Amino acid sequence: MSSGPSVARTVLTATLTVLAVVGAIVLVYLLRQPLTWLALACFVAVAVSGPVGRLSKVMPRGLAITLVYLGVLLIPALVALIVLPPLLHAANDLVDQAPRYADDVQRWVHENETLRELDDEFDLVAQLQKQADELPARVGDAASWLGDLGMGIVNGIFAGVTILILSIFLVAGGRRPVETALELTIPQHAGRIGATLDRMAKAVGSYIAGALVQATIAGTLAFVVMTVLGVPFAGPLAVLVGLFGLIPMVGATIAAVIVGIVTLFQDFPTATIAWVVWAIVYQQVENTLIQPRIQKRAVGVPALGVMVAMLFGSALLGVLGALVAVPVAASLQIGVRDWRAWRAEQVLPLLEPPDDAAAEPPDDDPPTDPAPAPA
Repeated sequence: MSSGPSVARTVLTATLTVLAVVGAIVLVYLLRQPLTWLALACFVAVAVSGPVGRLSKVMPRGLAITLVYLGVLLIPALVALIVLPPLLHAANDLVDQAPRYADDVQRWVHENETLRELDDEFDLVAQLQKQADELPARVGDAASWLGDLGMGIVNGIFAGVTILILSIFLVAGGRRPVETALELTIPQHAGRIGATLDRMAKAVGSYIAGALVQATIAGTLAFVVMTVLGVPFAGPLAVLVGLFGLIPMVGATIAAVIVGIVTLFQDFPTATIAWVVWAIVYQQVENTLIQPRIQKRAVGVPALGVMVAMLFGSALLGVLGALVAVPVAASLQIGVRDWRAWRAEQVLPLLEPPDDAAAEPPDDDPPTDPAPAPA
């Protein structure tokens, strides 16, 4: 007769649990934007904690934080000053010179028999000439697109400032937020969790430092090669090569394609062929020598894990997600390894025989019957 209240209590508990889980999921979905900003702020705080810690040894911590964040703010400003003016100038030249480029293409098509046959079948030159003639008139129609782009830039700046402010508070607190969070855990596990978090922070800092070194090498060498080939806007293009080099796996390829398109309008086919050969050779050297030496000790994530992490990160946060995907994957890998080590330590004593049984020697001889008494 007592089973009725027990069943009702079980059903009520299960219902309340399901409702709580659903409510938590809905709450996380509604707060997804500030939670994403907070996660990025934690990432930035971990990234700058290394330089801040080194500078704090020779100056007050507040001054060290100020200098590091001034550097963080100056880098995007310098990149914009280097890249944007030549990019706008090149866009204006493209609009002005589009009809001439179309005439050059038409001349190449008429001089080549294969291209001439394709043009006779698909009328490619006429369509290209038509689009080139209409391009200057379409520039005025881009006002609405530029307005949307401006709003996107404003929203991005607001998000970036918010993330930086959150990260400043996290860095200013030092280890206090981590220690406060560890106090909420089980006391005997706090030391292990703290050590795991320290390894994650070290992996993230090492990855960022290695990625910056790798991007600097790529940009510097690209600038030298483009200067030798006489490619215009070698400085801004080298900066773009370095920025795209921060994106694992595919960033260097995208940058090489962009520079290759520029060489088409500068000295085709000599500069284009030379740049393609250089890009292929350098990517092989980077993938086999530079990147393994820089990043192997930092993260140790396999190539398949890097690609999967990039796909997930880009799907969630776009380019920014692709940039932070590898250190996040490395942190998850460290967490999983430490959890498995802890589980092994918990299970191993259960598999070992008790000490009393191990101390007693095995009795291999069978018992013998006593000798019969003499008659």
